[in-house]
Amino acid sequence: MTSAPPPATTPVSLFHAAMGADFDRLHPRLRRRFSVGLRGGEACTGRGVMDRIWHGGAFVKPFLAVGATRNILVPREGRDVPFVIENVPYADTFGRETVSFVRTFDLPGGPRRFDAQMVLDPRGDRVLDYLGTHQHLATELRLRAEPDGSLLIRSGEHRFREGPVDVRVPALIGATAEVRESYDDRSGRFRIRVRVVNDWFGPLFGYEGSFTVSYTDVRRHGVRPGLRPVREEARA
Repeated sequence: MTSAPPPATTPVSLFHAAMGADFDRLHPRLRRRFSVGLRGGEACTGRGVMDRIWHGGAFVKPFLAVGATRNILVPREGRDVPFVIENVPYADTFGRETVSFVRTFDLPGGPRRFDAQMVLDPRGDRVLDYLGTHQHLATELRLRAEPDGSLLIRSGEHRFREGPVDVRVPALIGATAEVRESYDDRSGRFRIRVRVVNDWFGPLFGYEGSFTVSYTDVRRHGVRPGLRPVREEARA
C-alpha cells in the first residue's frame, strides 16, 4: 500500500474541498482514504467487522423497517457483524463528482445495505449526503479534523425531496448523526463509530467497528452494477 498523498493546494477530492486546510490535519491514512475522487482516480473498499449494531427503543423499529426498503439505516441489531463499505467516485447524471458510501452488513437472515452518495454542496464548505436508493433524503454534513487526527462528521439540515416536494424534515421525526473515523496505528485498522440521535426521543441507531482498506483504479474497474442509486436528485 502506498503512502498518503502530500498536501496539495488544489483539493484532491470533494472532502478536501469541503475541509480546506483542515484536511491536512487528518491522520495520513485518513487523508489517503478521503482523497478518493475523480481527480485521484482511486476507489476504496473497506472490509471489517462491526463489533455492535444497536437500536433505540421499540418505537424506532417501524421507522427502521420503512427505511430499509430504500437501503436507509439497518433494521437489525447484531454483534461481530462482517461488513463491506464501497467508496467509488463517479460523475452522476447531472455531471457532479459523487462518491458512494455503500455499506453492506452480513446479518443473520441475509445482507442489509445502507446506501449514501456524497457530493460537494454548492456553498463549498460542506458535503451533501443523499440517502437511499432513490435519494429522497438529503443531509448536510460538516467535516472536521480532531486534535488526534481523526475525522468528525456531524449532520445538519435534512430535506425530503420527491417530485415537486422539497421540505425540511421537522426535528420531531428527524435526527442528528455523528460519525467518528480514525486510524489505529497499533492494529493497522480504521475505526468507525456512528451514533444517530433524535432531539425528542434520544438515541435511535448506531454502530461501531473496525476495518482495513484496499484501493483500486476506478478508471480501469469503473462502477460496479447496482452501486449507483435507482434515482438521482438534482436539487442541492
